Amino acid sequence: MKLIIYLPAYNEEKHIKKVLASLPQAIVGIDEIQYLVVDDGSQDKTREYALSSGASIVSHGRNRGVGAAFYSAIRFSLEKKADILVGIDADRQFDSKEIPALIAGVLENKADMVVGSRFSSGRPENMPKIKYWGNKKIAQLVGYISGEKFRDVSCGYRAYSRDALLRLNIFGKFTYTHETILSLVYQGLRVKEHPVQVRYFEGRKSRVAHSIPRYALRTSTIILRVLLDYSPIRVFGTLGCVFFLIGCAFEVFLLAHYIFVGSFTPYKATGFIGLAFLILAMFIFLLALIADMLLRMRILQDRQLYELKKNLYQK
Repeated sequence: MKLIIYLPAYNEEKHIKKVLASLPQAIVGIDEIQYLVVDDGSQDKTREYALSSGASIVSHGRNRGVGAAFYSAIRFSLEKKADILVGIDADRQFDSKEIPALIAGVLENKADMVVGSRFSSGRPENMPKIKYWGNKKIAQLVGYISGEKFRDVSCGYRAYSRDALLRLNIFGKFTYTHETILSLVYQGLRVKEHPVQVRYFEGRKSRVAHSIPRYALRTSTIILRVLLDYSPIRVFGTLGCVFFLIGCAFEVFLLAHYIFVGSFTPYKATGFIGLAFLILAMFIFLLALIADMLLRMRILQDRQLYELKKNLYQK
């Protein structure tokens, strides 16, 4: 069994050496461990320090985001025939001694992906309350969409089996944490959580979530796109039902007025508005059926890509 531990890094010269030095050199059940640093356009000595520490390097010419860094890690891991990929931050937030416990579910074939859960014991020390609240709400949203229960869906400390890596087709460059969970759950893979410890340093600012409104908007866009890809009937069906009920309400009001008064005046326009909503609802229901047919094509494409990548990377 081969394990690759990767660190997405952007201007992390302050911590990169210490984090790499702390990574495990041997784990029971693992025959080979390789370290990978994805240098996401760093302008300091991150790359030099990583190379001097013995890590493999994948460099981006500019800062492309953690989603792009993760995609690079996937490609590298598949090319190097890794059986398990673990992602850990390069800023000393997480304890690398927990990696053996994190990958245990994958090693024992009980999970295809294991997500580190930072909130098993409540809000971590020094974590802003607004970020804690936001993370909980995102976890509830992803849990509702996926039909699973999650405490933390935004943690980058996680492990993937080779099968999970082969099935992932990531499009979000800004972040990947929610997209990977939803994509794998919808493809029928087993996604589990494992409690991990996290340290929030005072004054630390997240590069991904430094602006809560911007982070919420961009992650919601990614979640909506995955939901449209894998559950279009739920999205368009719900929207169509809303417009259908609004249209019915207008028509019922006009009918009730006619029964009691004997005339449509002065609410004739209400009938046309209700009719417009009903027609719009019909179009949305039709769109739902078309999207559902496209979903079947997407599922077939995912299967084909899985087989193509499996054949490609097994050579």
